[in-house]
Amino acid sequence: MKDTPNSQQQPVAEELIIRRYRPEDEEAVVALWDACGLVVPWNDPRADIARKLAFQPDLLLVATRDGRLVAAVMAGYEGRRGWINYLGVAPDLQRTGIGRRIMEEAETALRKLGCPKINLQVRGSNREAIAFYERLGYQVEDVISLGKHCKTRPIRKRNKRPPACV
Repeated sequence: MKDTPNSQQQPVAEELIIRRYRPEDEEAVVALWDACGLVVPWNDPRADIARKLAFQPDLLLVATRDGRLVAAVMAGYEGRRGWINYLGVAPDLQRTGIGRRIMEEAETALRKLGCPKINLQVRGSNREAIAFYERLGYQVEDVISLGKHCKTRPIRKRNKRPPACV
């Protein structure tokens, strides 16, 4: 995830269309996230998309250029903090401003919901991503991230709530 124009690539941010995710985007989004190294064995991106569509679907954004899906981001807000997940930009279009643009859209959507602060998690080894987010004004905070995997109920299309831990 890079945002500085690269002399070998043309800036494309002005040609970008950022919009809400559509069901027909699924394969392209999963392939993009995989190409960006965001898909790990313990996460199922299709299940993550299904959960997002059941709760705050307006916060799953994609960017297209000339009909090609080139970026995606999943945001969320639970009333206290906003979260950014799965930000990915096509590797051949990184450092062209696309990451910055789709992040601006996600941040704007979260602010419209009243979000006072946005958090995100990046693997400590991903120095490029950390530098990208720092250029956007994010700061490394002295906190420890804890997690717990929950067994989730199956997603139903009309379900308006996220799956709960059981």
